[in-house]
Amino acid sequence: MNRARTAHLTAWLQASPLAAVFALFFVLPLGLVLMVSFWQASEYELIPAFTGQNYLDVFTGCPVTPDGDLCVTFKTYLSTLKFSVLTWAITALLGFSIAYFLAFHIEGTLTQTVLFIVCTVPFWTSNVIRMISWVPLLGRNGLVNQTLQGMGLIDTPIEWLLFSDFSVVLAFVHLYTMFMIVPIFNSMMRIDRNLLEAARDNGASAWQTVWHVVLPLSRTGLIIGSIFVVALVMGDFVTVGVMGGQQIASVGKIIQVQTSYLQFPIAAANAVILLAVVLLMIVALMRLVNLRKEL
Repeated sequence: MNRARTAHLTAWLQASPLAAVFALFFVLPLGLVLMVSFWQASEYELIPAFTGQNYLDVFTGCPVTPDGDLCVTFKTYLSTLKFSVLTWAITALLGFSIAYFLAFHIEGTLTQTVLFIVCTVPFWTSNVIRMISWVPLLGRNGLVNQTLQGMGLIDTPIEWLLFSDFSVVLAFVHLYTMFMIVPIFNSMMRIDRNLLEAARDNGASAWQTVWHVVLPLSRTGLIIGSIFVVALVMGDFVTVGVMGGQQIASVGKIIQVQTSYLQFPIAAANAVILLAVVLLMIVALMRLVNLRKEL
């Protein structure tokens, strides 16, 4: 009995440093944001007096405005969800394909490691620099337009390549595909190769093997990668601002603008609502797989 208590106490002592860091840098700031979201504010100061008006202000005129259109809040969330879904779909396809190639078509651990490191090369530079690097490529007078005009494929520059939904999604895919590759690759490396041999012996084609064997057994990695990508895209405001030319709205961008104008209570309310939406999406994804059991 004493041994069990000692082991239990030892486990708590081992977890306490990490728990303290988690409480200090996550729980406490989150609690402060939640608290400020219920404060009042004047033009010059924050007033620590409870009010729910900030949440009402976020949804002013919702769900539809008097002229019959969706309110700004709903439009912004739909725009953010659109970027999230498109980015998730593209990164899932790319991440699965690249991870499959590395896991099943590359012989030798050393070669796999080298190619895996090559995939991480873009992470050696700042996200902002990686985004800005697209401007001379996609701009009106950029390399892509000049090449297409030089080949005679277009007469005038393509305007939607930059500062558009296309450029925002492209930047998201560029930034976050690696977050999909890593967990999928990890799941694939744990697949017993004898299962693939059994599928082939039973007459399964390559596509049937991928669909009925590899994909189900890689589901855990796919879900983990999806959680990373969805959470990052939903809260991102830098990419939308830079690649959208400050013309495309997102929830993160609205929060950033409200904060810059010192509208902290309503910005905090927006942040709490965004957090709730992201958590609901994560819970929905986690219901597709039992992560505790799989990991």
